[in-house]
Amino acid sequence: MAKTDKSAVIAELTEDFRGAGATIVTEYRGLSVTSMKALRRSLGGSTKYSVAKNTLMRIAAKNAGVEISDDLLKGPSAVAFINGDPIDAAKSLRDFAKENPSLVIKGGIYEGKLVTTEEIMKLANLESREVLLAKLAGAMKGSLAKAARVFDALRIKLEAGAPVAAQAPEAPAAVVEESSEEEAGDAEAPASEPEVAAAEESAESGTQE
Repeated sequence: MAKTDKSAVIAELTEDFRGAGATIVTEYRGLSVTSMKALRRSLGGSTKYSVAKNTLMRIAAKNAGVEISDDLLKGPSAVAFINGDPIDAAKSLRDFAKENPSLVIKGGIYEGKLVTTEEIMKLANLESREVLLAKLAGAMKGSLAKAARVFDALRIKLEAGAPVAAQAPEAPAAVVEESSEEEAGDAEAPASEPEVAAAEESAESGTQE
């Protein structure tokens, strides 16, 4: 490879390292060109799968300020530069490696830290961002639907003139009944005064006799 070509490759890889949210290093020994194309399709447009010499990869990573282990860049290496959801990319690589043993996941960089193959497998087993958002949307939709049903029920009751609240207004009615009984008792008291007067007159008549 000419010097100018190497410089161009290093410059491109440097930008890839800088722009990627995560990277996964693989070994593709024995992987056919057709399989390589299929792998790139499975990764989608948000992940760039690049094949280059390890020396150029090391230089580009250093230029980008990315720490990468020399152990990762041994043998025929290819790097997946992930700009989308790292979980989706990890799932795609895991599933492809199951069907194509020639592809070996060696490790990578996630959230600025070196990660092992085992950690990438754990990442691949997580639910993707889209799945989590779909579940959240479903939960919110269920809650909103339930709230809407409650409001509709209240609206129907109000329109029908039915009482919505529990029988809270009955308490003052009891007070009114007690007040009525007291007033009735007070009204009966004056009626006994003539009887008292008659008793007094009878007593006086008895004394005069």
